[in-house]
Amino acid sequence: MPIRVEIYGAAGVAVGMVAQAGRLREVLESGTDLLIEQAAWHPLDGSRPQPSGSLAIAEDDVMIAIADQVDDLPVHAQWHDIALDVGPYRVSGQIPTMPGFDPGRALARPTGEFVLLRDVRIALAVDAGGGVVTQPAAFVNRYVVDRVAADLMLGFFFPGAEMVLTSGGRERSAAGAGSGTAPESTTTPGSAVGVSAIEQPVVQPGSALA
Repeated sequence: MPIRVEIYGAAGVAVGMVAQAGRLREVLESGTDLLIEQAAWHPLDGSRPQPSGSLAIAEDDVMIAIADQVDDLPVHAQWHDIALDVGPYRVSGQIPTMPGFDPGRALARPTGEFVLLRDVRIALAVDAGGGVVTQPAAFVNRYVVDRVAADLMLGFFFPGAEMVLTSGGRERSAAGAGSGTAPESTTTPGSAVGVSAIEQPVVQPGSALA
């Protein structure tokens, strides 16, 4: 069954259908380019959307991926608030860990390229006062994350990213230096995301992607 998707890249957002069988994570990590049919490309520079019969996007160029069919969420997981800077996007949500999770153990480390978040909010990092898109779940390419703020160390999840530990409304670097910075405020759900600049309608949780 085709999957309707939003694929966030460095220069814009591709919206369309993926005909390849399987769940979104399986499609993303298949080792082949992601082929989006009936596609429209929404540039981040504010220019008009560009219809396209099909788009082929390399796996490594996918920063954030959203589908209208949510993959099964982990059972009995513990969920942790997390905020990510992913290229031009600021993403917040919750990341799952299993009870007894120890980030220092090899078995606790992710094996694929993408990590699943729930209760996701996406905005443009350069437009912190702008709107957000909310989604029930999204996959984030963990190798293109620039900064992570969470209440536990996730360096193995996001190699190369700046790690910031949050506790009691304060942030401190992974090196242990207190920054005294309060968590960044979030924008109101329901308005257009940074992709409002590209004239893309907001996708409400559970709805088909625009």
